[in-house]
Amino acid sequence: MTPPISDVDHAPPEARTQRRRLRACHECDWVSALPPLKPGEKANCPRCGYTLVRRHRYPAQRSMALAITALIALIAAISFPFVSFNVSGVSNRIELTQTATTLIGFDQPLVAIAVIMTIVVLPAVYLMGVIWLQFGLLRDSPLPFSRDIARSLSHLAPWLMADVFIIGALVSLIKIASMAQVELGVSFWAFCAFAVLLIATTQSLDADWMWFSLDDGEPLAPKGTRTATTAAAQNLAGCHTCGLINPMPAQAKKARCIRCHEPLHNRIPHSLQRTWALIIAATVMYIPANLYPIMITTSLGDSSPSTIIGGVVELAQMGSWPIAAVIFIASVIVPVGKLVALVWLCLVVARSNEINARKRTVLYRITEFIGRWSMVDVFVVAILVALIRAGSLMSITPGPAALAFGAVVVLTMLAAMTFDPRLIWDTPPPRYSGNVDD
Repeated sequence: MTPPISDVDHAPPEARTQRRRLRACHECDWVSALPPLKPGEKANCPRCGYTLVRRHRYPAQRSMALAITALIALIAAISFPFVSFNVSGVSNRIELTQTATTLIGFDQPLVAIAVIMTIVVLPAVYLMGVIWLQFGLLRDSPLPFSRDIARSLSHLAPWLMADVFIIGALVSLIKIASMAQVELGVSFWAFCAFAVLLIATTQSLDADWMWFSLDDGEPLAPKGTRTATTAAAQNLAGCHTCGLINPMPAQAKKARCIRCHEPLHNRIPHSLQRTWALIIAATVMYIPANLYPIMITTSLGDSSPSTIIGGVVELAQMGSWPIAAVIFIASVIVPVGKLVALVWLCLVVARSNEINARKRTVLYRITEFIGRWSMVDVFVVAILVALIRAGSLMSITPGPAALAFGAVVVLTMLAAMTFDPRLIWDTPPPRYSGNVDD
């Protein structure tokens, strides 16, 4: 007999508790009370506009169904041919996983690991985690390790790059369409479907609902917690994983959330120092990433190295202006813009005030969002190296810049994650007002 569906999919947390639930904003540390929400509604921080909670209809069923469908699409994508080409009677056909394994043969194991992890391994782990977690919630009996899995989902999400890989595949196909006959395999269309479903799965997760349902409730915020002021001013800290407000003694160095056991910090320790170190490392790696060739094309025995800018120029000369613009933005504008934005935020963070803090927070959000798209060029190299292997007639090998540019992408992403946006709001003196939570 099928077990009854749990209240997790019928009643939101507000309908299952009469107590007011408080949240500390992850970006400005402002303490607010969550209002009752209907499906499709969201609660934003009144100070900086950050989305605290986004409510969905049937969140467990929805995310589980999307995750299962996405996993099926991924299995199809790695089981069939991805793309093939034919030129002068010489042809080659590759599968999705060969975009990574071929790089190992060219002494690029780190790039190969980055490719396979971001497009196959981590997405698969993420989807299986969602299925495991939501299946237990629907049975009203969380499965073992559910809390550990719930914690890991938020950490995995930034590194899922199936959508970026699709853009890289399209750029690759346009690059070789003028040189050879290209045929798309079943795997290509399955992976496109997988990328869309993966995005839908990540967007469907309701973390607030999920954590509330894991314990069938949540601990109350510490007695006396005030709204309309910062958590740090009250020796409190909001958990960035489950959202719960925890007591944070001034001398505590290894405090953990009482619900999900995630480490707690009033502010990320040495945030600016770590961000500066990562910015400098990314800047150093960006120099060889642009000076050295990112790939080397051999045609009729003649080898032609191509840098990132050289690839953009080549696409423009072929008449592919839109694709050239995409590569130029993703590989030049985005990394440089992200580095400049992070440097500027680190320099002005101590001089922020209520008037400009919101604009600087918006800049931080944009900087954090766009960083992963620079991986387009790395994926282009991975696809072309695996596909174009016709000996001296036509072949492409990875250049030394591939590893350097991949390092730039990872380092800038880590720099954005290490920067604590709450520092932007710390300069103004806290305003003590609001109600006391009983």
